[in-house]
Amino acid sequence: MHCQQIIQFGEPLQARDYPTPEPTGTQVLLKVSACGVCHSDLHIWEGFFDLGGGQKMDLLQRMSLPFTLGHEVVGEVAALGPEAEGVEIGDKRIVFPWIGCGKCNVCRAGNELLCMAPQTVGTRYNGGYADEVIAPHPKYLIPYDGVPTELACTYACSGLTAYSALKKLSHLSENDHLVIIGAGGVGLSAVHFASSVVKAKIIVADIDDTKRAVARQSGAHETIDNSDPDAALAKLQEITNGGAAGAIDFVGAPATALFGFNGLRKGGHMVTVGLYGDSMPLSIAMLPLMMRTIQGSYVGSLEEMHEMMALVRAGKVAPIPYEVRPLDDANSALTDLHAGKIKGRVVLSPHK
Repeated sequence: MHCQQIIQFGEPLQARDYPTPEPTGTQVLLKVSACGVCHSDLHIWEGFFDLGGGQKMDLLQRMSLPFTLGHEVVGEVAALGPEAEGVEIGDKRIVFPWIGCGKCNVCRAGNELLCMAPQTVGTRYNGGYADEVIAPHPKYLIPYDGVPTELACTYACSGLTAYSALKKLSHLSENDHLVIIGAGGVGLSAVHFASSVVKAKIIVADIDDTKRAVARQSGAHETIDNSDPDAALAKLQEITNGGAAGAIDFVGAPATALFGFNGLRKGGHMVTVGLYGDSMPLSIAMLPLMMRTIQGSYVGSLEEMHEMMALVRAGKVAPIPYEVRPLDDANSALTDLHAGKIKGRVVLSPHK
């Protein structure tokens, strides 16, 4: 098995080769066809999440090195553990990565996203920056018939995260406005899914001219340059006649979070998705006085993955732009993503 691994946090990935893993129990071995590169990979590569106020979540307490990134994985079934049923050798599947321990109360109730001991592919155990990967059970393998392989992998995180965040605002009406903040890979996925999930008019805020143009081409009703927060907030108030009913922050920085929250009307609902980090000042009194809601949204459930892929396979969702690079170009993909040079998604292929 050939892979690109974190050897030390913050240092370039290194190519390593290991014996091909043998699946046991219900495990399934897949030959990786494609693996997306995600902003979450940057945080894991750095080794921490910025919690604000000088505090950090140190990932060395949650995972061990060396480690193989990659949670947007598509592959072909190559071997089955003795208890694995439901797939056959040669089947092509997306690996659903957001897996719980399977033993705790929330997992047994079907809420694996709430598990406190997750077993996530590419964040807790070795992922798809490799030419082979292990899935723990066939139930986590999702068909993608009719969808290009390199595009299909992006739905495991970018697509699912956008879809799940939008569902939290599916109550908005056609007279409402929903602000999508950040038109990178995940935010752009949300623009593409929006018409299938919410009725509200979509406004996209991004500091990048090109990304705003792509958002308009993808169906956004309006776009806003939020590089000047005061001017952007004034424009948002004008467009929405007093504030948006909903906002989704796909960046998660102090400036974007404040823009989203302050741009809400009375009774507005903000969903926070991005993991850029730090913190923002918040008037506690304004929450009850303005009856606003702030909700976190992290990826999506297995049930939502099946719902989303039904839309994708039915041709109801436009594809996001993506480019394919060789697996061994993983370092340059991460640095380009960090520098904001990526439009859409980068997908790594062990066969390119």
